[in-house]
Parts: sequence; structure tokens; C-alpha cells
Amino acid sequence: MKTYSPKPRDIERRWYVVDADGAVLGRLASEVAKILRGKHKPIFAPHMDTGDHVIVVNAKGVRVTGGKEEKKIYVHHSGYPGGLNKVAYSRMMSRRPVQVVEKAIRGMLPKNRLGRQMASKLAVYEGSEHPHQAQKPVALPLGDIPKWEGLPTPQARPQPAPARKAPGQKEGSSARRGRTGTAKPAAGSRTRKAAAKAPTGRRAAASTGTSTRRKPQTSRKSDATSSKASARSSTGRGAKAKAGASEEKATPRRRSRKKTEKES
Repeated sequence: MKTYSPKPRDIERRWYVVDADGAVLGRLASEVAKILRGKHKPIFAPHMDTGDHVIVVNAKGVRVTGGKEEKKIYVHHSGYPGGLNKVAYSRMMSRRPVQVVEKAIRGMLPKNRLGRQMASKLAVYEGSEHPHQAQKPVALPLGDIPKWEGLPTPQARPQPAPARKAPGQKEGSSARRGRTGTAKPAAGSRTRKAAAKAPTGRRAAASTGTSTRRKPQTSRKSDATSSKASARSSTGRGAKAKAGASEEKATPRRRSRKKTEKES
């Protein structure tokens, strides 16, 4: 049996109103934190936010037990030297009762981005009025577990409308499967495709048995270089050197006088 993991389509957010008048602060915070996390649902998973929205009213009516009015102290540090601030519970309730309730509930949520997402579904008000009448919240007595109504019914996906036929078009005249309203390709286009797919070059020669070897052609650059070399050879120092060499070969060298005298 596979482990069930909730999906976004299985999560349905509901709205509840909790009256905090006369409630103990710790008990109120624990009950609200359960609903924000979604632990009252059978699809609860610790890695997902499956909870509901909670509206806490009459935050100024919260009470504490055991003489904590003076014992309980809220500590805050600004981060600078000598920036330690301490405020007693009684003074905090007289100045900011909403912050007292929010701080108690946030302390019972995970300390990560998931916990911050859960805390965003909390709304605390000092009096009995709230601006969330449009969401139609349900009153939830403290300590009661909301009734589970099952997974939400999946919404039916809208089906695409059938394509309209073009005027004068017959059935089954679509060019490709899944496309409608387009005519068949013309006969000429098929012949063009066949000609384009026909083998060329060596493949065509192999199929027909003829050779397709081409004669080596000299490039234009080689012709230009050869013409420049011939022009240089006909004029300039190279031509003079060649002319002198030919004259030396044509006229025999004269013998020295000493050799001729000895021979005589």
C-alpha cells in the first residue's frame, strides 16, 4: 500500500472564527495552531500546508493563569550594544493585545518558510468585528474539531469545441491527423517532394551505373599566380640573368696565354 501524499487539488481552505474572550492564552494558541497546520484533517502532511484560515476576535479578553501577569516578560534586542528591551505581560496587553496573541500562536508553528506561510492565514482583531464577511467564516468554539467533509470534488475539464468545416470541404480532407479545416496538398506538391527526395550525385550514379567523376579544374587563383610569374620572368632582373647565362653558353671560353704557349 502506497503512502498517501496530499496534492494541491486535494487541499480546500475553509474559514473559521474563534472567540478569544475569557480564553487562556496558551490553550487558545495551541488550538489555533492545529487548525493553521491542518492537523485536524486526515490528509495532514508535515511538509505541506493543509490548514485553514482562522480569525481570532476579542484578543483583548485573553487571560493567563498562575500570576503570569507580572512574571511573563517579553524580551527583544535591537541588535546594537545596549539594545535589550524588556516588557511585562500586563503592559503589553494594555498597549498591544493583538501582538500578544499573534506571538503566542506563531511560537507554536514551524520556524521556517512553511511556518511563515501558515501564519499568513491568521488574522487577529482586538474587538469583535472583522472585515472578512465575504469569505463566510464559520464560528468554531474553542476546543472543537472542525468536521471533515471529504476531499473536494474534482472539477470537470472543459472540452474543446469541435472545429468548423470550411465551405466546400469534404469529410476526411484534413492534411494531417489532429488538424482540421485544411485542404489536401495538391498533386504538384507531391511530385516536387519526390524530386527533392530523389538521390543525387554518387548515389544516382551508383543506381544508374555511370561515373560522375569530374575533371580537375584549375582555380582562378592558380591562373592569376601563374600569369604573374610569367610576367615577372619576361621582365626584370630574372630576364637579364637568364639572357647572360645563355650568352655564356653560346660563346666558348678563351684559353689562357700560358696554356697556348706550352702547347706550342
